[in-house]
Amino acid sequence: MKYKDSGVNISKANQTVKDIKKLVRSTYSKNVLSDIGIFGSIYSGKFSGYKKPVLVSSCDGVGTKVLIAEQVNFFDHLGEDIVNHSVNDILAVGAKPLYFLDYIGMGKLERNKINIIISSMVKACKYNSLSLVGGELAEMSDVYNFTHYDIVGFIVGICEKDNILTGQNIKKGDHILGLPSNGFHTNGYSLIRNIIKEKNLNLKKPLKNSKIPLYKELLKPHMSYFNQVYPLIEKKKINGIAHITGGGFKENIERILPQNVDAIIETSSWEVPNLFKNFCQIGNIKFYESYRVFNMGIGMVLIVSKKNIASVENFFKKIKIEYRKIGYIVSGKGNVSLVR
Repeated sequence: MKYKDSGVNISKANQTVKDIKKLVRSTYSKNVLSDIGIFGSIYSGKFSGYKKPVLVSSCDGVGTKVLIAEQVNFFDHLGEDIVNHSVNDILAVGAKPLYFLDYIGMGKLERNKINIIISSMVKACKYNSLSLVGGELAEMSDVYNFTHYDIVGFIVGICEKDNILTGQNIKKGDHILGLPSNGFHTNGYSLIRNIIKEKNLNLKKPLKNSKIPLYKELLKPHMSYFNQVYPLIEKKKINGIAHITGGGFKENIERILPQNVDAIIETSSWEVPNLFKNFCQIGNIKFYESYRVFNMGIGMVLIVSKKNIASVENFFKKIKIEYRKIGYIVSGKGNVSLVR
């Protein structure tokens, strides 16, 4: 018996790695000291321009969004999903991304699918000035069965120690700004898939008030906020950042609030996109549940002091970035309140 008979094709895996080498190398910075394929990725620890460099790391996955992509055979943005999600997570503590590693597990290794996913990762890495230094392709039919797969990412970034954002500087009177999302990003898809199944929604047809097939709306890539927000971190204009992912507004903003203040979110301060309205209506999702599961059109929240709010708003206007004033900080006990 051969290994291939057990569902693992080593030759195909090796060829797939060769396919993506050129793509991956195109993301390398001068700090990358190793090539793809060796046993460990090597990155130089020399960081010019930093007085007290601190490394920041994070790990996450695309989640069940991959099942919708499989259902319609559309994988074009899954790499962007995991890279941009990871970039936003470390951005929330003030970090600039340095390098990224991926894990792709499949029941049956498909070269074309891998190439599409890695191409999407490379696109996002270049956008975020991030090196894709390594990864793992795992073929495990007993774990994933022959159609299922999983995408996970590992990111490392750097931050000046004095610029770390923990939320400790958030104070009463601070303003809360929201940066728009372009859809569900990578959260809430287990609920979304249940609604699609129970209501027998056709992924290839648009929902109400839309001209775009549903699957294209659901598979829009998770946005990166690095280029819009990092310049403000460098200038110390931000007191706190919350990436609105699983847990929605309440749990993600509460992660950064000191215990002597509350955040008031005025949900009427922005227009919730039709995609969210449609799913909440079709799935009979109540108000508080919707803002706890979904981002409802706001992908990142910035908390800014009174003295800095004018310069932050002017910066966004100058670079033509859309934003909304969505709330404020009051005295309290570290809680988030949603006001209709």
